[in-house]
Amino acid sequence: MIVVLAGGVGAARFLEGLVQVAPPEEIVAIINTGDDMVFHGLHVSPDIDIVTYTLAGIVDESQGWGVRDDTTHTLSMLAQLGAETWFKLGDRDLAVHIRRTELLRAGWTLSEVTDAFRRALKVGVRLLPMSDDQVATEICTPVGWLHFQQYLVQRRARDEVLGVRFIGIDRARPAPGVIEALQQADAVIIAPSNPVVSVGTILSVPGVRDAVTSTPAPVVAVSPIVAGAPIKGPAAPLMRAVGLDVSARGVAVCYRGVIDTLIIDQADAGLADEIRAFGIEVVVTDTIMHGRAAKRRLAETTLSAARTATRRRP
Repeated sequence: MIVVLAGGVGAARFLEGLVQVAPPEEIVAIINTGDDMVFHGLHVSPDIDIVTYTLAGIVDESQGWGVRDDTTHTLSMLAQLGAETWFKLGDRDLAVHIRRTELLRAGWTLSEVTDAFRRALKVGVRLLPMSDDQVATEICTPVGWLHFQQYLVQRRARDEVLGVRFIGIDRARPAPGVIEALQQADAVIIAPSNPVVSVGTILSVPGVRDAVTSTPAPVVAVSPIVAGAPIKGPAAPLMRAVGLDVSARGVAVCYRGVIDTLIIDQADAGLADEIRAFGIEVVVTDTIMHGRAAKRRLAETTLSAARTATRRRP
C-alpha cells in the first residue's frame, strides 16, 4: 500500500502519475481539509474535489481545479441576486457541493461522503480526508486574520503574510483509516504540495505526525519548490512567514525528522549536499509535471527512491 499526503493541484497531478505505475486500489490519499469553507450555504472541500476530479478524468486542466467545460449559470444568477461570487463555482461543481451538504446534514461524515463520491465517479484510489472534524486554515495579514480562501482567492494573495494558524486543530481527530493506513503502508509519499498550509495542516492533526515518523515504511517527499519559487500557489510568502527559506533547502528544514528522502529538481542540484547534512537523502530529477509522461516519470522515480531508502528519521 502506498500512502500519499495530498493537498491541491500538485498532489492531484502527482497522483495522476502514480496511478500509471501502481494499481489504484493499492494507493491511499490522505487529503488536506483545512481549506474547506462554506459558500452559499454549501460545504466546499477544494482539495478533496481537485483530487477527485483529476483522478476521475473530469478536471479542468487549464485551471487545475473545477470540472472541465463547466458552465456558471447558477453563479451568474447568484450575482444578479446580490450574492458574493468571488469563489468561482461551476454548475456541475455546485451539484457536488449540494449533494455533499445534503448528506452531511443527514448525518454522514465527510469520510463517508468522500468515499461515496469517489466510487460514483469511478476513482480507484482510496481518498481519506485528514479529519472529519472542522479545521480552518487562517492567514494573519495587516488587515487581520483571513480564511485561506479569502487570502488566496478573494484577495489574490496580495496581502503580506504575518502568520498562519489552524483553527480547531487541537480538537480534530484523524479520520477513520488515516492512522491505520500510515502504520500499514509499504511507502509514504508527501506529494509536491504546499508544505505550510497543505501538508503542514495534515501533519498538525493530533496523531498524524507521530504516525508518519513512527511508520516502518520509507517516507519520501517531493519538493514543490524549484529554483527558489513554487511551481504553483502562494507557498513563498507562507514559507517566509514561518521562517523557512523559499527553496528545496527550506522544504527539507520543514520536513526534517519526518522524511527519509527528498526528491528535488535538477535546478536545485547544488543544494543536495546541504540537504544531506540535515540527515535526509536526496534524489535529483526533473520534477516539473508537464504532460502525462512527465507525471509518470516522477512517480517512478519517487517509488524507486522509496524502495531504496534507508531510514533516517530519529
